[in-house]
Amino acid sequence: MSPPSAFISSTSVVLLPSTFNGDRCTQRAKLTVLPRHPSTLHSRFRMSSGPSFSDHTPVAEKPKTLVRDDAKSDEESMRVRFEKMIRSAQDDICAQVEALDGCKFKEDAWVRETGGGGISRVLQNGNVFEKAGVNVSVVYGTMPPEAVAAASARGVTRDVGYKPGEPVPFFAAGISSVMHPRNPFAPTMHFNYRYFETDRGLWWFGGGTDLTPSYIFEEDAKHFHSVLKECCDRHDKEYFPKFKKWCDDYFLIKHRGERRGLGGIFFDDLNDKPADEIFKFSEDCASNVCSAYLPVVERRKDSEYTEEHKRWQQLRRARYVEYNLVYDRGTVFGLKTGGRIESILMSLPLTARWEYDHSPEPGSWEARSLEAMKNPKDWA
Repeated sequence: MSPPSAFISSTSVVLLPSTFNGDRCTQRAKLTVLPRHPSTLHSRFRMSSGPSFSDHTPVAEKPKTLVRDDAKSDEESMRVRFEKMIRSAQDDICAQVEALDGCKFKEDAWVRETGGGGISRVLQNGNVFEKAGVNVSVVYGTMPPEAVAAASARGVTRDVGYKPGEPVPFFAAGISSVMHPRNPFAPTMHFNYRYFETDRGLWWFGGGTDLTPSYIFEEDAKHFHSVLKECCDRHDKEYFPKFKKWCDDYFLIKHRGERRGLGGIFFDDLNDKPADEIFKFSEDCASNVCSAYLPVVERRKDSEYTEEHKRWQQLRRARYVEYNLVYDRGTVFGLKTGGRIESILMSLPLTARWEYDHSPEPGSWEARSLEAMKNPKDWA
């Protein structure tokens, strides 16, 4: 298959073929992003004051904690508890993925002089996963005005206690992951769980887990959604139908008129219950990522497939790239608040394909799978 290339807005994205070192676990591929002109890139992702792209300091040994030692961060604070939870989840999820794949994650850790930092783990060119990443981060920054405005448009006020236009300092901690298997019958999966707090006391939780298959297997979709529903139901019977619909709406690729995948759950701005209750819900969701996803990968990872199946997977991955670079709030927020670029773009697959005016054959498996992404259904 020839390597694809694409032109996205004022940025050229070139996917170059991988190099092979004899061991699949050390095979490498390169994604090159070439801005047409520096000003065109900066105009879209103009940062607020605060952290910058260049102030991440690599460390050989990850810190015991990334949370600043200050009055807001005692052992019982949500800042400290949430960081402990996501770091534990990262360890557990990576261990289970390594057991399935047989290759190890590469780990990078970094800190910032002003506080915070992160730990990125990426497994690339594995036996089962072409690319899998699990990141945790702690951020101290200033919320971009457009983020405050966007939240207000959703009916959420994030600048309580601040004057109009006044900078809104914030703390955030989160875990984020995307896993792209090799086999086109094994689906991609994404999850993210996060906690935000402004310096004047406003807090909220967000997150979700979702599935992006190239080919629809009903038993896989039912299993994945059923695990998420059981998790939601343990905390609030209204959560699953509400967050499932939110997920279907959030992952809509508007310029294509289709969803990125089969959805799952998604929520944001959640602070309508005591923080401890929502924390326990987030913890439960993160703890059930592997039970929802890995049995599906185990079932499909060794399935035989053709070049046409692989081609369709690459076309669907292109949709994944389009969504993440155009619409994903986390990607744009990270770029506008000086996030670490390698960690932000970890979600992108190693390979993808764009073909001019491609449509699947009517009645084909590909067409049926695409229809399920255009018209969501209740799988659980």
